[in-house]
Amino acid sequence: GHVHSMRLQKFLSRAGAASRRRAEELIQLGRVRVNGNVITVLGTRVDPERDEVELDGHPVRLPPTRWVMLHKPAGVLTTERDTHGRDTIYDILPQDMRGLRYVGRLDLQTEGLLILTNEGDVASRLLHPSQEVEREYEARVRGPLGSEAVGRLISGVELEDGPARALRVTLLEEAEESSRVSLVLCEGRKREVRRMLDAVGHEAIELRRVRFGPLELGDLARGGWRELSADEVAALRECVG
Repeated sequence: GHVHSMRLQKFLSRAGAASRRRAEELIQLGRVRVNGNVITVLGTRVDPERDEVELDGHPVRLPPTRWVMLHKPAGVLTTERDTHGRDTIYDILPQDMRGLRYVGRLDLQTEGLLILTNEGDVASRLLHPSQEVEREYEARVRGPLGSEAVGRLISGVELEDGPARALRVTLLEEAEESSRVSLVLCEGRKREVRRMLDAVGHEAIELRRVRFGPLELGDLARGGWRELSADEVAALRECVG
C-alpha cells in the first residue's frame, strides 16, 4: 500500500539513518538532499515512494513494512532483553525480526497471540486506550466458576489501579477442579486478566490470548510465527482509522 508523505526527519528515523533528533541536526547541517536539492528546512514533507532522499550522497530508503503474528509460549518474556538471561520472544524468532517491536505485552506465563511490526505509528494507535481494540482471552481457572463470578467480571471488579471489567464472558466448561472461560476486554493493563480472575477468587492456571482486534490466533502452533496477510494488515489499520 502507498505510504503517505511524512516529515523528512521522521523519514530518516524510520529508515534507520539516524534518531529523530540527530536527523534534525543533519538536515540543518545541509547533509540531506531530496531529489538532488539540499533541504535545510525542518518539517519538509517527503513521499517515500516518489522522492529520492540522500544523506551524504547515499540513498536512504524505508525498510518494507512487516507485520508478524507470534504464538508466544508460556515462560518466554515479551521484552527486548532480560537482565537475568531468561528467554525472550526475540530468542525464538528469526534474527531478522530483532528490529520489529511488539504491539502490547503478554506476561511471562501468558501464551497466545502477539503482533510485531516495524510500523511504529500504527502500533502506537492500536495500543491507545481511546481505540478500544478488543482482546479475547481463554483461561483455565481453579474451581467451578459460577454465574455469580461471571456477573462480577462483567459488572466490574476493583483493582489497585482502578476498576476493570470484561465486555463479554463466556463459560466454556465448568467442573469442580477447574473451569474454562473466555473473556473479551478492550484494554491491556499489566496482568489485567489474571488480576480480575484473582479478584473473583479464581486463579488462572492457564491463560492464552486468542484474538487481538480483527486477528485470530487460529491453529498457529505454540512458538510458531507467520507474516500477516495483506487483508489482516488492512483490517488492523482500519480499526485505528
